[in-house]
Amino acid sequence: MKTTEFLNRGISYVTFTLLLALYFAIVVNIPIYKELVNIFLSLDQVKIGFIITIPIFFFAALNFLFNLFSWPWISKPFFILLLITSGMVSYASYNYGILFDTGMITNIVETDTSEASSYLSAYSVIWTLIMGVVPALLVFKVKLKPIGGKWLRFTFTKVLSMLASLAIIAVIAGLYYQDYASVGRNNSYLKKIIIPTQYVYSLSSYIKENYLTTPEPYREIGTDAKQSQLALEQAKKKPTLLVFVLGETARTQNYQTNGYNRETNPYTNMLDVISFKDVSSCGTATAVSVPCMFSQLPHRDFDRSKADNQDNAIDIMQRAGIDFLWKENDGGDKGVAHKINKIEVDRKQENEFCNGETCYDIALLDKLDDQIADMKGNRVVALHLIGSHGPTYFQRYPKDKAFFQPDCSRADIENCSVEQIVNSYDNTIRYTDFVLAQTIAKLKTLEYKYNTAMIYVSDHGESLGENGMFLHGMPYGLAPDFQKRVPMMLWMSPGFKQAKHINTDCLAQEAQQTATHSHDNVFHSLLGIMDVETNAYDGKLDIFKTCRAS
Repeated sequence: MKTTEFLNRGISYVTFTLLLALYFAIVVNIPIYKELVNIFLSLDQVKIGFIITIPIFFFAALNFLFNLFSWPWISKPFFILLLITSGMVSYASYNYGILFDTGMITNIVETDTSEASSYLSAYSVIWTLIMGVVPALLVFKVKLKPIGGKWLRFTFTKVLSMLASLAIIAVIAGLYYQDYASVGRNNSYLKKIIIPTQYVYSLSSYIKENYLTTPEPYREIGTDAKQSQLALEQAKKKPTLLVFVLGETARTQNYQTNGYNRETNPYTNMLDVISFKDVSSCGTATAVSVPCMFSQLPHRDFDRSKADNQDNAIDIMQRAGIDFLWKENDGGDKGVAHKINKIEVDRKQENEFCNGETCYDIALLDKLDDQIADMKGNRVVALHLIGSHGPTYFQRYPKDKAFFQPDCSRADIENCSVEQIVNSYDNTIRYTDFVLAQTIAKLKTLEYKYNTAMIYVSDHGESLGENGMFLHGMPYGLAPDFQKRVPMMLWMSPGFKQAKHINTDCLAQEAQQTATHSHDNVFHSLLGIMDVETNAYDGKLDIFKTCRAS
């Protein structure tokens, strides 16, 4: 029978659901089969019967679940949407090893259009069309047999199909429970790869937390904040100017100053920069790490909804009378700069810095002198870089800065070699180093007016093909160190060191310590170095405190 005849003749809801469950079990879930192959290859022995039952188990489980949503009027819209989104999820999971937990959903929702477009490629579009859109069109076209008044019969056949699914699951459990339990316990992340259950659950959790839950009352902290008398007196003579550079997707393992065997830091190497060797990020995605590092909440207690509803380090510094400016080139401050002056680089312009879609980070330094001059007293400027954000690494640096070759000049990095991907990524690190050196050069020209310093820290790291994983955003407990170890660098002018009474040798030695620094230090170090006195400050987490003369 031809497909068109089959579609026009019509099928029952039970058959419709069975076919969808079969398609999802066999085709859409290829990411988990890819992962299972790697697991099985690492084991000494695997039962053939156990392997054969896995797609049968998925088919039975999905058939049971899909029957819950296979009803007149809602079946087609629901499964059309499910197929299209599942096609996208399948692409990201299979090619990049991405897991769609609640944190990843948050990151997706907060991604701007420019960043989202960087994931588009001919390959991703074709994958989504074949995997999701074409099946969705078939669902749209298929004719479902009307129920008429036979609701009892309809319900009976649906329940019978669901009971049959449970019976299949029970038989499989009876035969291979120990095998499933063993693989599941040793690889607990596998459940996060199953499509569509994981991403649908994560999406529903996100909606519940953000739209169906009453937010906590806003909590002001550090209400007693004020600058020290010495800081206020110095501001009248020679104000402090701290530039806080917030990086994007830079991992410490690819920093020459931290032991990497490639020249990724040639510009800052000769600039008396202190590099902190071992710094842990708070998250593996911008949506978590940026709010976390500015929050008083430590990583172990961090909750985004709670952090969004209380003052952060920026709010407290502003309350103390410090003038703060945020310059943005990464699609958003994630709510941390909601009360201060913000300037966003216009990525729609076309000039030496921008191509109409994205801008090089050097654009953040444009007109910075005038913007600093418009500020008052002691001041902090935050520069939010797009840094090493993938997969379009090649768009983060101009062609004359493509030092490592051959690089990957395309968005679908899965079609580049790992060597090309690493070269492109290292070019982004090297270009960020160039931007940092230019920032320092600018601060040096302003030393006659201000006591200047620069702190650089990245929000999270990146996977570059290790264990078949790319990009970032893995659940923190499962993420490799490549996504959780970030660079942190510090430069200080002579005037800044003198005004803040900093022992440089002490601080350089402090930077060599391992497993002692993290994003938890940012909140307290900013308050400390800007001499903000408040009960919200904890000196034990201030990286400067032990190296400052009282």
